[in-house]
Amino acid sequence: MRELMIQSVGAFLAIFGFSLLVDMPRKYLVYAGITGGAGWLAYLVSMQVGTSQVAAAFFSSLAAALLSQVFARVLKAPVTIFLVAGILPTVPGASIYRSVYFLIQGQTKWYNFYLLQTIQIAGAMAVAIFIVDSLFRLLRNKAS
Repeated sequence: MRELMIQSVGAFLAIFGFSLLVDMPRKYLVYAGITGGAGWLAYLVSMQVGTSQVAAAFFSSLAAALLSQVFARVLKAPVTIFLVAGILPTVPGASIYRSVYFLIQGQTKWYNFYLLQTIQIAGAMAVAIFIVDSLFRLLRNKAS
């Protein structure tokens, strides 16, 4: 439990710092950090209960997308500001690196493995974001 909190705080600080570097408006920095930390916490909890990396990325992106939509409406800001920050810790950078590394090394078996893993994780993240966005659009259209 303590490890989860330490990593979530670390993700918060990393996203906060990243958001500073990309000149995010200061009034959104804490919310972007919260979104990133919560997304990473969802990923860690999913992995601890035994789901695959793909499923963990899905749940992480679901949490980040949900928080992004809520923050965007409450703060009257674009969803993208929070969404990019929220999914950043889950982006499959290591899998992308490994797939290119093994491609260069000529090890096609491992290249194919990591490329497929990267595509699956990215697809799961996209589906999660799409689901949350669609639900919020439905709710907004029903309210109109």
